[in-house]
Amino acid sequence: MNKKKLLLLLGLGAAVLVFFVLDLGRFFSLDYIKGAQADFAALYAAWPLLVAGAFFLTYVVVTALSLPGAAILTLLAGAVFGLLVGTVIVSFASSLGATLAMLSARYVLRDSVKDRFGARLADIDKGIEREGAFYLFTLRLVPVFPFFVINLLMGLTKMKAATFYGVSQLGMLAGTLVYVYAGTQLGQIASPKDIVSPGLAAALVLLGVFPLLAKRLIDGIKARRVYAPWADKRPHRYDRNMVVIGAGAAGLVTSYIAAAVKAKVTLVESHKMGGDCLNYGCVPSKALIKTATLARQMQHSADYGINSASYTLDFAQVMDRIAHVVKEIEPHDSVERYRGLGVDAQIGTAKILDPWHVQITHDDGRVQVLSTRAIVIATGARPFVPPLPGIDEVGYLTSDTLWGLREQPRRLVVLGGGPIGCELAQSFARLGSQVTQVEMAPRLMGREDEDVSAYAQQALEADGVQVLTQHKALRCEKVGDEKFIVVEAAGAEKRIPFDVLLCAVGRVARLQGFGLEELGIPVQRTVLTDEYLQTIFPNILAAGDVAGPFQFTHTAAHQAWYAAVNGLFGSFKKFKADYSVIPWATFIDPEVARVGLNEQEAREKGVAFEVTRYGIDDLDRAVADSAAHGWVKVLTVPGKDKILGVTIVGAHAGDLLAEYVLAMKHGLGLNKILGTIHTYPTMAEANKFAAGEWKRAHQPHGLLRWVERFHDWRRG
Repeated sequence: MNKKKLLLLLGLGAAVLVFFVLDLGRFFSLDYIKGAQADFAALYAAWPLLVAGAFFLTYVVVTALSLPGAAILTLLAGAVFGLLVGTVIVSFASSLGATLAMLSARYVLRDSVKDRFGARLADIDKGIEREGAFYLFTLRLVPVFPFFVINLLMGLTKMKAATFYGVSQLGMLAGTLVYVYAGTQLGQIASPKDIVSPGLAAALVLLGVFPLLAKRLIDGIKARRVYAPWADKRPHRYDRNMVVIGAGAAGLVTSYIAAAVKAKVTLVESHKMGGDCLNYGCVPSKALIKTATLARQMQHSADYGINSASYTLDFAQVMDRIAHVVKEIEPHDSVERYRGLGVDAQIGTAKILDPWHVQITHDDGRVQVLSTRAIVIATGARPFVPPLPGIDEVGYLTSDTLWGLREQPRRLVVLGGGPIGCELAQSFARLGSQVTQVEMAPRLMGREDEDVSAYAQQALEADGVQVLTQHKALRCEKVGDEKFIVVEAAGAEKRIPFDVLLCAVGRVARLQGFGLEELGIPVQRTVLTDEYLQTIFPNILAAGDVAGPFQFTHTAAHQAWYAAVNGLFGSFKKFKADYSVIPWATFIDPEVARVGLNEQEAREKGVAFEVTRYGIDDLDRAVADSAAHGWVKVLTVPGKDKILGVTIVGAHAGDLLAEYVLAMKHGLGLNKILGTIHTYPTMAEANKFAAGEWKRAHQPHGLLRWVERFHDWRRG
């Protein structure tokens, strides 16, 4: 804290101390002002401006210092100045004093709070920027909330002083009128209880509810304005309660929930039920990883006590197995199953015609138009292909088109160092392809901590992947039958020959062709929604990859609940999508799994943290499985066992993470994990041992010294 802040804090503290030491509070009692009422009235009659000015300054000082007595002064204002003048004086003085208190709190405390709780404060600031004036107005109307607490809390935010002053003056006006009027009847007041009767208190609480009703009214007006160009299209009756576009994870779960609550719902998919995860992503890639892991274990069979193990790789058979796995899971997401669950599942191309009509064009050319109360856009994402010169001439594959391969690439270039690129690069290298991975950034998996990225690169290189970080792809070339990708590093160009080029540089939302442009629904990289997943049209929502901010199957399914409930019941009650505890995993070997903050994110957001680390190389089950590598890293609040985030690197990391996800979701700390019995010998014991490391680092050393003395005494 700098010198100016310290001086201000000491000055404020001294003023408050003087107030209590000199017992100045005796002048702010009901008995005192009732006894001195006549004297104050006489002074006001003799010197009206001087008395009014002195009273104004006194009121400002009392409220600025958050001293007790503002209510008594308000009564006195009514008794001395009357209803009109008293209300004017108190209204301006109280608002000015509250603003000074708010600014003082901001000047003295905000930087300190920001240093410690930067991320949370940033989220609060965003909320204040959107609706801070509304919430402040609501709090000011309800006298249940102490005003000095409101002043302090708002000082920690970025609310503009002018907004704070204006909203405070307007919001406190009703309460000011009540107290000033009570002051005009001072002689009839025996105690403060006489001012606010149960009926009056109830009326004030109802007055506090008014802004909530007003907000709904304003939202309704906004909605009418948005819907106005389409007003003549609104049907009197609806064919469906909901139409869901896209049958990936978000669309499947949304439609299932809608059907489960007996809504009439249609699910439209233009290609394959199950979306990207089943057909191109999670399922086939994990099937590939399983085969590649088996090949690696056989190549390193000596690690398990088997001198040698041989196998013959049939790449076409590997890919056929993957196709069979997808086929085996397909019935879970099939049209037939969802129709059996009560969903009107259809294969066709959907386009939103207006806020209440969706056109479905079937493969046979048949066109159907359905009216619906709610629409959910769940169209997913597709691989992004960088616009490299020559890329179309040499040809390329993506994570969508890869699975049609039946001939193993001898030389494979993987463009991209994110999770998808790393998983596929390692798998093909283990199956025997010569793999080169090109990443423009300084390291692989840039969202993870540096130690995780370094470990991942080491693991890929150990399997034969040539990792080229800080290499920018410039263009593709074809010379005869030979294909090349030209990359640049440190100002020098390098030509890398390949047989197959795999683009794995990320995915982009599917936004075109669904009628979003015609309706004017804002899109950027995703469909823009509010915290309820609603677009500018409250009855049109988005969920999954097309909505962001995460592109995970489990997040899409999580959003689906909010999309279904808000779409069906949002006119009565809406729920904000909760992203507070989102886990994810990258299924390289060793796996990388994370939930919450890691070190680099905590530093970026200014969140204070402690790190506890447990090495899995010390875990019995890991040693027995020849998988003794990796670690569990837990970030906690300094001095407390509250979990801020966890990163696990090692075998079955994705499974081990579930315990921490549960703990964070339900507010359980490391002490609870330490006190939980974990089966021996399992990998899950790593979580308990990590909690034990935290406990050892936070031993009560002072108490233990006394315990040691106690034991010494007991031994005689």
